Amino acid sequence: MKTWLLCCCCFLFSGLWAQEKPLPDKMDFEAYDPPSSLVVAEHKLTRAKFPFIDIHNHQGDMDKGNLGELIKEMDKLNMAVMNNLSGRGFGGRRDFSGSNEHLYASLQNIKKNYPNRFILFTNISFVDIDDPQWTANTVKQLEENVKAGAKGLKIYKSLGMFARDNKGRRIHIDDPRIDAVWDKCGELGIPVLIHAADPKQFWQPIDQHNERWLELKLHPGRRHDHDTVTWETIIAEQHHIFRKHPRTKFINAHLGWYGNDLKKLGSLLDEMPNVYTEIGAVIAELGRQPRAAKEFLIKYQDRVLFGKDSWVPEEYTTYFRVLETEDEYFLYHKRYHAFWRMYGIGLPDEVLKKIYYKNAMVLVPGIDQSLFPQ
Repeated sequence: MKTWLLCCCCFLFSGLWAQEKPLPDKMDFEAYDPPSSLVVAEHKLTRAKFPFIDIHNHQGDMDKGNLGELIKEMDKLNMAVMNNLSGRGFGGRRDFSGSNEHLYASLQNIKKNYPNRFILFTNISFVDIDDPQWTANTVKQLEENVKAGAKGLKIYKSLGMFARDNKGRRIHIDDPRIDAVWDKCGELGIPVLIHAADPKQFWQPIDQHNERWLELKLHPGRRHDHDTVTWETIIAEQHHIFRKHPRTKFINAHLGWYGNDLKKLGSLLDEMPNVYTEIGAVIAELGRQPRAAKEFLIKYQDRVLFGKDSWVPEEYTTYFRVLETEDEYFLYHKRYHAFWRMYGIGLPDEVLKKIYYKNAMVLVPGIDQSLFPQ
């Protein structure tokens, strides 16, 4: 009898407790985000240990204003030089003579206000690639842009994915009509920073096996699982121009989308000594494999540059923390981009200096060396 009463009381109290604090029986995956109970050392760095060059940025318009507020934000981060890849020099069209107005206005504004703190890369248009004069006009534009102060060429992912000729055919990255442009960059001594494709998972089935499922659910416009061109095809075209133009220096954006396979990325760097890479928007790949990433960055310390890809000052702390500290199990700044935790790599100072500024100074002409420790 006593046992029966005890069981009834336990059942009654458990029912009351359940009514007071019901457990959710349904929860969307994106809502589940428990704080970690792990107690470990934390070093939330808001300033880089050494002055750095952000080789991959797209910070708005630089054709007006004195850029003073931007400089203040850069100084807080210890960013010595920002490279704006969106120079917007669009030559190669029939209206070639008037297509570089924004680029030249930006260059003049930089020269007037902060000539040693900003660099610009120019861009090219493939709209009129079928025009017999496209190649000659684009090469001419490139020469004039560099003479005016552009320090490199940025190629967007539209080449190889979205750019079409006048018959609606996809323009391949290794289209022979572009060969003279790559060669001219080598002749002028300027690098080509090229973004080809997107993460490979964007082409894979969007299901429970896709590591980027959350990102693609929240941003369905990034899906390529129904595209007619494959990821492998686009990447192969990119690698083809790397091999075909060994005298041109290429900066393969976003670790070439091989941040999850550093052994493969290393083999590509070994094969193609004219290729460099940068870490814009892929620090999460390095932060989840700290031992392998440290080994890779030390081995290829002369081939990797610092890049962020977007101007959001508060997000730089993730980059500093991964590269400089040995912190454990900390959050990335965009959960949908990387739902896993980060770990610090703790790079040696000399390797940090190369990634932060020395490698960029080797590749990009005319950077003010007085901004950096020797």
